[in-house]
Amino acid sequence: MAMKTGSALLVGTLLGVVMAAVVLGGEAAVSTTEFCTSCHSMTYPAEELKESSHYGALGANPGCKDCHIPQGLQNFHLAVATHVVDGARELYLEMVNDYSTLEKFNERRLIMAHDARMNLKKWDSRTCRTCHRNPQPPGADAKAAHKKMETEGATCIDCHQNLVHKEVAETDLNESIKQGKMVLKPEKKDDDDEEEEDEE
Repeated sequence: MAMKTGSALLVGTLLGVVMAAVVLGGEAAVSTTEFCTSCHSMTYPAEELKESSHYGALGANPGCKDCHIPQGLQNFHLAVATHVVDGARELYLEMVNDYSTLEKFNERRLIMAHDARMNLKKWDSRTCRTCHRNPQPPGADAKAAHKKMETEGATCIDCHQNLVHKEVAETDLNESIKQGKMVLKPEKKDDDDEEEEDEE
C-alpha cells in the first residue's frame, strides 16, 4: 500500500513539474516581440516603439511584453490572463479586420490604445513601475503633478498617455470605468488661446 502511494506521489510530482514547465515555457514563448509581431497589425506599433524615447534610452530596448504584460512570478497570473483574454480577442479582431495598411490600422488605433490603457490602470501601472520604481521628476510643476500619485486609485497611465506609439486622443480612465465605456478627456487649450482670452 505504501509503495502504491509513493509511486502515485512520484508520478503526480513529475506530472506537476512537466505541466509547470509547459505553462512557463509557453508563457515565455508568447511574450516575445517576435510572437507579438507575427500578427501583421502589430508590426506598426513595434516600429513606433523603436523610434520612441523609450527605446535605446540608457541602453534599454524594451519589447512589447515590457509594457503590455506584467512581469515576474508574482504577476504570472496576470500575464496568463492577459494572453488568454486579450490574446483571444486580438486574434479574432486580426481575422475580422483589415490591417493591410497603416491607414486601416489607424481606424482602430484609439480603441486599441484605450484597451491597453485600461489594462495599465487595472494593474496600477505595474509594468511602468518595473523601470520607473520611484520617479523623482525635476521641476516644481512635475513634483506637484506627482503628488496626485498619493491619491487612492491614481496611477501613471492616468496622466502619461501617448508616450511610445502614435498619438491618439487621451482617455479619462476613471470616467471610463464609471460609465463602462471609453470616455475621452476634454481637449486641452493651447497656451496661445489662453493668452488671447486673457487679453480680451
